Order: sequence, then C-alpha cells, then structure tokens
Amino acid sequence: MFASHSQIICTIFGMHIYFYGVILAIAIVAGTFVSDYIGCKFFGLQKETIIDLAPYVIIFGIVGARLYYCFLNYGFYLRFPTEIIAIRHGGISIHGAILGGLVGLVIFAGRHKISAFKLADVSAIGLALAQSIGRWGNFFNSEAFGLPTQLPWKLYIAPQYRPIPFQGYEYFHPTFLYESILDLLIFIILFVMVKFDKTKKAGNIALIYLILYSIARIIVERCRIDSVLYIHGISVAIVVSVFIIFLSGIVLLIRNIPKKDS
Repeated sequence: MFASHSQIICTIFGMHIYFYGVILAIAIVAGTFVSDYIGCKFFGLQKETIIDLAPYVIIFGIVGARLYYCFLNYGFYLRFPTEIIAIRHGGISIHGAILGGLVGLVIFAGRHKISAFKLADVSAIGLALAQSIGRWGNFFNSEAFGLPTQLPWKLYIAPQYRPIPFQGYEYFHPTFLYESILDLLIFIILFVMVKFDKTKKAGNIALIYLILYSIARIIVERCRIDSVLYIHGISVAIVVSVFIIFLSGIVLLIRNIPKKDS
C-alpha cells in the first residue's frame, strides 16, 4: 500500500511549488533530450533540432491539453472562467496535448524545411517516455485512480479526493501507475524498432505510437473512475482512443502497401 502525503513540495515567497508541475517539467526535459539523441543517432537530424522544436510542441501542447480538458468540463469553467488559466490546479488531457503538439510540430517543420513525418517519429518516442514519468504527477495530486481494491499495491486516497459513490472505500487501483508502466513499455518497443530499423517509412513510428498508446489507454480507462464525460455510458477517452486506433491503423496499412511494378 502507498499514498501521496502532499501536493506541495515547498513554498517560496508565498507561492506553492507543486509536485505535479515539477514532475511534468522533468518529464518534458527527459523526453526532449532523449528524442534529440535518437533524432541525431538514428534519423540523421542535426544536434539540438528537437531541442529547438520543443518550445513549439510544449507551448501548443499545453494550450491544447488545457483547452481540451476545459471543453470536457465546460460546465465548471463557464461558472469559473478564471480557472481556465489556473493550470497549477491540475486538469490537462493527453489527447489535447497530442493534437496541440502536432500543430506546433507542423509549424516548426514548415519553417525549417524538415520532414514533419520524421519529426513526428522522433517526438513520439520521447513523448512515450515523458508520459511514463509525467503520470507520477497524478499520484501526488491524488487523481487518475481506479476502482476500489485490496491488492498489495493498493493506493490510499484521502476522503476529500474520493468520488461521492466511493466515499466508503479507502484503497483504489493505482491506474496512474499502470499507465506509467505501459507507457514505458511503449517507449522501449519504439526504441527497439528504431534501433533495429524495423520501420520502412517516416511516419510509421508515430502511427504505431498512436495505436499502442490508445490500446494502453483503453485498458487503463476501463478501470478508472474519474472520467469526466461519457457517451452512452462509455468514457470519451475510450471513444477517442478507438477512433485513433482505427484511423491510424488504416493510414499505416495504406502507406505500407507494396507498390506493384508497372
């Protein structure tokens, strides 16, 4: 059994420094430098290309992640619009981050005349690692947990963070941990594929990442109890993930159909 004891690391000049923000910063830095190394070693990119790309992806990614989350929780943010910019209070979505980050990536690729597909491949590998690290921010925020459980690795959740229907329970599945482990496995799979040159075209790694992550998200989401929006009893995250698998799978197949000799 384990539990988060505080969301705050320390207070400096009256301002709280949160574990969530620090862990996200560590995740972004780690993902960026790993991607930069992979880009140089395996994709022929110049050193620091991904570091130069990072501000585009980070800024657009954060905006996309926050706007997506606020859209799914529009009722709350219509009543408290100033909370939209209070990102320190938590509340971002990986699907929004991917979409926003992709916009930033395309803009950077166009300005620097670099293949957007190649940049997407390199970024996807670092993103998987960053997600694995970043999920621990949910631990300190006492969020992204699952159904009640008594398994040895159960997660204690304080009463103020428990959903109303589960107030009588103390221990829950640490779904943030499950996703962190799955994200790390995805990172390893993608890295091995690149290292042993198992992809044929630029863009394949990014598509495979989208498929693998969406599968992982569906697995974890089925156990989570904090989804914010449902469609006919199915969480939006699962619906979006199924759509991504379907679309990415079709694109991956079409792009890799062997061409017949004329």
